[in-house]
Amino acid sequence: MSKNKPDEELFELGLQVRREVLGNEYVDAALANTTELDEEFQRLITATAWGTVWARDTLSRRDRSLITITQLASLGHHEELALHLRATVNTGLSREDIKEALIQVAVYSGVPAANSAFRVAKKVFSSLDNQA
Repeated sequence: MSKNKPDEELFELGLQVRREVLGNEYVDAALANTTELDEEFQRLITATAWGTVWARDTLSRRDRSLITITQLASLGHHEELALHLRATVNTGLSREDIKEALIQVAVYSGVPAANSAFRVAKKVFSSLDNQA
């Protein structure tokens, strides 16, 4: 393995956790779309974000999901926010939890950030409801 690639054990653990949180369909698509340009990046985020941070057992997946959603909403990262909102079916967050989290975002990160996040959440939840 190249010195630029994350440890294989962390990558495999990260891949497992990533699949459990985001779902096989998303992870398979992300891996299928990997090119030479972003291959190392995909391995890095899988090993570090998923294999190192999300795999820790101090916080539950539900708690990590809630923290991630508030951070993404606060930073205006709408594409990743939508991904993590869809993942709540796997992490145990309710829509009521998300509503409360986004209200918290309004107070600490600003009304525009929360307003945008609520728009993303409504679109994601409408899509999920239509799939059911």
